[in-house]
Amino acid sequence: MPRAGGGVVEVTGTTGPVPELVVSGRRLVTPDGVRPGHVLVRGGRITAVTATDTAPASAERIDAGENYVLPGLIDSHVHFRTPGLTHKEDWEHGSRAAVRGGVTTVLDMPNTMPPTLDADAVLAKARLVEGRSLVDLRFHIGLDPARPELLADLDPSVATSAKVFMAGHHTAPTVVRDPAALEGAFVAAAEGGVQLVLHAEDDGVFALLDAWWGEPGSYLEYERRRPRTGGIVAVAKVVELVRRHGTHAHIVHLSSREEADLVCAAQAAGYPVTFEVTGHHLSFTDKDTQRLGARTRLSPSIRGQADQDRLWRAFTAGELATLGSDHAPHTVAEKTRSVAASPPGLPGVQELAVAVWTGMRRRRPEEDPDTAVARLVRHLSQTPAELFRLPGKGRIAPGADADLVVFAPDTPWMFSAHDVESKCGWSAYEGWTFTGRVERTLRAGRTVWDAATGMFGAYDGRLLTAAPSTQPTAHGAGRKV
Repeated sequence: MPRAGGGVVEVTGTTGPVPELVVSGRRLVTPDGVRPGHVLVRGGRITAVTATDTAPASAERIDAGENYVLPGLIDSHVHFRTPGLTHKEDWEHGSRAAVRGGVTTVLDMPNTMPPTLDADAVLAKARLVEGRSLVDLRFHIGLDPARPELLADLDPSVATSAKVFMAGHHTAPTVVRDPAALEGAFVAAAEGGVQLVLHAEDDGVFALLDAWWGEPGSYLEYERRRPRTGGIVAVAKVVELVRRHGTHAHIVHLSSREEADLVCAAQAAGYPVTFEVTGHHLSFTDKDTQRLGARTRLSPSIRGQADQDRLWRAFTAGELATLGSDHAPHTVAEKTRSVAASPPGLPGVQELAVAVWTGMRRRRPEEDPDTAVARLVRHLSQTPAELFRLPGKGRIAPGADADLVVFAPDTPWMFSAHDVESKCGWSAYEGWTFTGRVERTLRAGRTVWDAATGMFGAYDGRLLTAAPSTQPTAHGAGRKV
């Protein structure tokens, strides 16, 4: 199987019985804090986290030394492009990118060809992915604007969340433009216990501006042509619908300071609305888009320095719920079309954790690393596992899946095109010097990425069923109903 750098992908591991395993280190990141110890694993699950290695001599042993041992990371916002768009990404490449970035579980978006709008389509996609993924997975179903009532009876074994596009772009075929259909989705989702995941920009605002301005002629104009106004209007609508119907809404790739303030105010009022920030919006500003053009063209747009600073404050204060990559690869040929025709989106699942960690250490170098890494784990493991009802995920604790990441927090390294695992073969982060590197990634007790050897594991990731239903609070925690 070819890789972007032109070499050969080597695969190790089998799908046979999982051997007993001990992962030892002086910096295990557990729900009780960072501590030394040993993670004992049997049958792909954690059996104990102990001060003493009590496993038999025959067990495999991994010594993490002074590196952190993190729970497997969860990226709840990826586009792995199956079916219909596999010329620019597929599950083999996308999941390799994920495990090289320490991600062991992903939630894939529905805007494929055809879009994943009902249970049959979700199950068909699952069959296509079987045997092709290094990571465990779940799918967001797509909202069909003509049939919002489907969410009232959605089988939680199929999906527990539904993606709603409130604005259109090149790969968003099902945009909700009718206010009645949008409200119907909130009503049905509340009835069915389905979490709405929203691209919250207002299509009507953008259509009005496009009719006035015409098509942009350069990337100097791009952010102005897709301004914060669209996001503010859409987020205000979402908050009002949440207030009326009690539906849980999770706003993805929130981009501006005004939107962050609106959602935080709604949370303070007790409304069950949460939000995600992407690594891209924490890493780049509109000045980068003016310089790099299509490489950092996103939807929502990457905004100004003051917006980025506000998003970093939301992360530091724990106001956001999740970090996501919005991993959305396109080919170089697609990205080098005209400004109007170039699709928004860029790869990012591989770069997400190290890009955010690098930003954390540069912005707050005086912060205790144990405190910083616990925050990263909270928003990239613990909270997404709770929010999206992923049993066994998001923690290093007895009974959890043995998804583990050996992370060297101080290692500097330069990211190059040769490192890119995404099928598209490029990254907006090429040339960046990152701080922190994923040395090893394990899923269910087996190594799926080893930086020392460059070897990947077995493509036997599984489709995850849902944990018991919860009614989320404003910050994503829940109570059983």
